[in-house]
Formats: sequence, C-alpha cells, structure tokens
Amino acid sequence: MRPASELMTPDRLAAIQPSRISASRALMNQAIRERWKIECRRFEIDERARGTALYIIDTGNYLFSFPVYSFEPSPEGRTGRIIGRAWDMMGALIEGEITSEDLETTRRELPKLYEGRATPGTLTWCRSNRSARFFDFALDALASGRQPDVAPLGKTCYLMRNTGLDGNGTFGTRTFLTLEADHPLRWSLSAQMLSAYMMRVFAEDLLNHLARLRSPEAVSMAPELARYLGVGNGSALGLMLFVNNHPRLIDRWIFIREEALAHAKMLVPQPDGKEVDDLIALLRKAIRFRREDRVVYEAFTKSDIVADNLEIALREAEDLRSRYARREAVAALPFAELCETLQGRIHDEALETLHSLLIELVPVVADRLVQTLIVDEEPTLRPEMTVRRLRDIVQNDYAWAFNLDLVSERSQRYVWYKSQTAEEPRRGPREEVGDVVNLGLDLPRLIVRLDADLSTADPAMSVARFLLANPSHRAIVTRAQALAGLPYHSVHSDIMSEDFVPAHITRLLNVGIHGIDKARDFLNRNLRGVLFHGAPTAHDLANGDGDTQWFYPAEPAI
Repeated sequence: MRPASELMTPDRLAAIQPSRISASRALMNQAIRERWKIECRRFEIDERARGTALYIIDTGNYLFSFPVYSFEPSPEGRTGRIIGRAWDMMGALIEGEITSEDLETTRRELPKLYEGRATPGTLTWCRSNRSARFFDFALDALASGRQPDVAPLGKTCYLMRNTGLDGNGTFGTRTFLTLEADHPLRWSLSAQMLSAYMMRVFAEDLLNHLARLRSPEAVSMAPELARYLGVGNGSALGLMLFVNNHPRLIDRWIFIREEALAHAKMLVPQPDGKEVDDLIALLRKAIRFRREDRVVYEAFTKSDIVADNLEIALREAEDLRSRYARREAVAALPFAELCETLQGRIHDEALETLHSLLIELVPVVADRLVQTLIVDEEPTLRPEMTVRRLRDIVQNDYAWAFNLDLVSERSQRYVWYKSQTAEEPRRGPREEVGDVVNLGLDLPRLIVRLDADLSTADPAMSVARFLLANPSHRAIVTRAQALAGLPYHSVHSDIMSEDFVPAHITRLLNVGIHGIDKARDFLNRNLRGVLFHGAPTAHDLANGDGDTQWFYPAEPAI
C-alpha cells in the first residue's frame, strides 16, 4: 500500500479514477448481484410533465419507495444551487411501501428544504433538473418516430442532472449509522447513489412518456442508448468542506481502495495467463472510451493524452502476455512489476486508470471491502493522554504540515466563506472578502500552533490540564487524537494558499469516490460529469442481464 506522503497530495488525489470501489459502481454491482427489481407502480404525469410517479425497489430482503413529484420546467427560480426554488423533479428514498398519507406529506415538505421534515423511514431527499437542450432534442426525435443522433447526446451523456442529494439526518431523514446490520444501503453513500440511479430511471420513463403523449408515431428510446445515458452531476467548493468534516470516511475509502489494489498487484496469473488477457481486454475498453470522449476539458488532462498513455500500458501488458504464450519466465508478481515499470513513464491519470482496471481482477475482495465502508465519524477527546504522547502524534502524523510555507503572503491569500447570495461555500482573496468567518479548516497552521504550545508544556502533563491553559486548541486536539494512526484522513496541503487548486479535491470526491465519468472542470473549482454512464437499466437488473463491467461504454451505433 502506498504511503500517505505519496498519495495525499491534491494533484495525486485528483488523478484517482473511478473503480469498483467507487460508490456508484459498487451500488450498481450490488444491484446486479442481488437482482434488484424496480417497479413503476404509478405514473400520473401530464403532457407538461406535471404530476406524480411512484417506484418500488425490491432488493430481496428490503423494499424501498421512491416517489417522484414532477414539474413543468420553468426558468423562474431555476438554479442548480441550494437557493433554487424550482426543480423539474423532486424525490425521496423511503423504507418500505409508502402510505398515501406519507406520499402527500412528502409532497408538502420536500419543497421547503431546510424548513421541511421527512416522514419516518426516509433515507434521502433529492432533486434534479433536465438538461433542457438534450432532453428536448431526444424528445423531438422519439416523438417523430426515430432515435436521436448519438453525437449531440454524447457531449453530455445525460437527460437529467442531480442538483441535490440530502440524507443522514438532514431534514429529519434517518441517520445511516442506525441502519440494521443486513440493511442493503448501510455502507456510506449507497443510499445517495440509489437515489441518483432512480433519477436516471425516471428521466428515461419521463422522456418515453412525453414522446407518446406528443405523437402516436413515437418510439421508445433504444435500450443501448438508455444504457449509454447516465445522470448528470455538478459539484462545487462545498466538497472541500465535506473532506474537512469527514476525515474518517476519506481515510477509510482510500484505505480500502489501496487494499484492493494491493490484492490485485499480488495476484499470480494462472499458467495460461488468463488474468493478463482480462487486463488487456479492459485496457482496450478504456482506450476506446477515451478516444470516443467528446468532452472538452479546461484544466485536467485531455482524454486523447490519457488514451495515448494507456496504449503504453497496453503494449507492456501484451508483452507480458507473449511471455506467457512462449512459456518464458515472468516476475513472481507480474502485475506489481507492471505498475512499477510504468510509474513515472505514463501520466498519473493513466496509471490510476490501470490501477482501477487491476482491481477488476479481484472482484470478490473489492466487493467485500466496500461493505466495510461503515464509519462512525464522531470524534472523542482523550483527556488522560499525556502531552508527550499528543506531541508524538502531531509530529508523526502531520510531519507534512511542518514543511509547508505558512507565512508568506501568497500562502495566506485566500479565505473560505459562505456566499450571502448563493448560500454556498466560496474561496476568495482576504482583501476582497473582508471580515468573514473562515469556514475552511486551516489544518497546517492549527497543527503548527498546537505543536508550539505543546513544546512549552510539561511532557508528563495530561491533555486535560493542557487544554485548561490552552482552550483554543480543544478542537484540533480532539481531531488529532481521534484520527491518530489513520494514514489517509487529511489532504497534505494548505487550502488557504494561492497554490491550492480546489478542483483537485472536488475531483477526488466526484471521480474517485462517487465514480463520475467525463468530469469536466470550470474555473478550477466546479466539476460536471455523469454517473452510471453505461450502467444496466432497471429492465436489465430485473432480468439478470447486468454486467458488472458495464463501465466505459462504447458509443451506441444507432
């Protein structure tokens, strides 16, 4: 497993690619394995998209309801931000079969957002908007009796875009840590991912429904195109605060990805080299996907560059395969050697793509590890600890912080604050923002100041007595104690510095952890991409036709 000093820098975290460990892929693979069934019980929506739909999700041992409240798109009050007051759909993921009373209560409470209260058993609230341009483009085509051209749809790859997924106690939803041991959505982010998948299900059903209402000549979207289109997702600076506030989740997720990768590198192929063949097939799939990518990237690596670098990895894998065919000697751990050989020779995104593909060679291990992603994030202070022990933790676990420039003007230029107009986190120059509460966790400076005060205290003194004299350190002491020994909990960077690129961390969450493909960047801080790109449809799941290697879909030929 790679050391934190190598992995926890912002640019390296940004290079991590979707994998079997990513939440959306893991959720979909669980649904495929367990043959979840999604049934539409109600679809009372008029030609202007106004009305109600209701889906029931049967996971085998649990039932969930997903009511949808659909609205006619309107430019008034429409925004992807939290301050928006108009969306094209709102939905909820609720345990069991929803009653008529709860259906109406949810309809009334959902639009209130923070002022609303969820009904018992609610796991998430969610909302999304159409991609008006591409939804209408597809609708016009289907209503006229033909399939839409793939090229325009391939620029976005979705019909609707997620604009909010809230749960885990927010709005009165159920806290995930209280879920039963056999609950299918117990591991972190799985309930949110199921809600996002249901947005995709509804988007396809709404499109086909509106086409039929518009014309008797209408056709339904072709299954291969329905699989190709996912659900859009946009994210901004709030994810940096998420990383600050969920260090144990970040540590656990990166740890299990590294553990799965370590298992893959230790894999010894069968004498006929079958696993090498599997890797070659996956590499060719990834290269084709990158070659067909129509997204324009601003700051991040262009797909043709990643594809060129993956070609180098492919040639190395094909050479390994040839040695197996000729029955020549190979390294004891050929996949570990392959990664070592390519380190520094190919772009980081290409290397992380290879890592993700290698994890596909150990599916049982990877899927088991995902089920352990259950994290209690409540930090606890340990007042009995000595100052000596606390200082050891600070100097060992945060050695990186002492090597940063924390005093220059450039290093202190920015501050994180909440926008009064958008009610969203922002990062701006101190001289322009004025007197605001800094929302960002200034971790390196907090650590360095703590160490300075610890150095003047009696090493045998208890932390309790130290904090009586230095109460301003209580929060950082609690954090340092609670995270002691965890390798991957914090980004090794100064987020106040001009050199810090917020989009790097947004990308870790979006691409690596959530599993978003084709994540394009805006202004080095926002990202938009697509979830469930190529995933099986609800029909595929029910029929047992889902393939767990559904990712990196080829453009459909229609």
